[in-house]
Amino acid sequence: MKFSITYAVALTMVSSSLAAPVSPVRRSGPGKRGLCWPFYNSPLDPAKLNDGKGSVNLIYDYETFAPPSSNGAGGLNFIGMQRCLDCDSSPIAQLATRQKQLGFSTLFTLNEPDINNITPQQAADWYKQNINPLPIKKALPAITASTQPGQGFEWLQQMLTACAGQCFFDYVNLHHYGATFDQFQQHVQQAESLFPGKQIVVTEFALQNPPGGQADQVAYYKQAFAFLDADPNVAMYFPFVATTPSLFAANDAAGVSFVGTGSALFNDDGTPSAVGQLMLQ
Repeated sequence: MKFSITYAVALTMVSSSLAAPVSPVRRSGPGKRGLCWPFYNSPLDPAKLNDGKGSVNLIYDYETFAPPSSNGAGGLNFIGMQRCLDCDSSPIAQLATRQKQLGFSTLFTLNEPDINNITPQQAADWYKQNINPLPIKKALPAITASTQPGQGFEWLQQMLTACAGQCFFDYVNLHHYGATFDQFQQHVQQAESLFPGKQIVVTEFALQNPPGGQADQVAYYKQAFAFLDADPNVAMYFPFVATTPSLFAANDAAGVSFVGTGSALFNDDGTPSAVGQLMLQ
């Protein structure tokens, strides 16, 4: 989780099938908004953020198993994620079987490999072997917004070079944590300029420990949601994170120290927080 400063990077592009175009503004299903659902969320009901109008219609849980909750996916469209090369929770050998069993039609891949000791060559070989064969929509690994050498967009450039045109994808996947909305907007627009014609998904984003807590996060998301809804290149987005402050603090101390609890989409009683209510507006 690192915020971005815009910088120039030349990316080697690969061919891919394009995702279906998304209307510039879509506020009545299927929408772009989704829930980033952590593993410790069993007491919560994602349907609390399903208003039946498609304001929120997506959910992912970093795994290839159904979301842990009191109500399954809560009527939302589940997106599988193979977050690591091979996990005990989501074995790579079971990926194709789970996709058929659960019927998810989109797959997210590798969570922040650029800062998790996965080399671009390793990721390219893994992607070609395990992800290419799936007859569904695919996202490239979710990269951080780090500008450190060998990370962020630079890591992705190196992966695509190693792919030599043989990694087929529909989405470029971004994470962003920063100090202002302007930084976030610039990062998304940089991705668009580096990947012309490609669809963008933002699967984690929030302000990094804002001094005003939840009030600052709400003000930030008001700007960010309007920007993302209006951008035809953005297919999906997931604010971080769809949980309660108490569950977040009890299960992800590192995450709380990085972003605080003000971006949580639920209150401790399981009702939508101020940020969660913003998702339904």
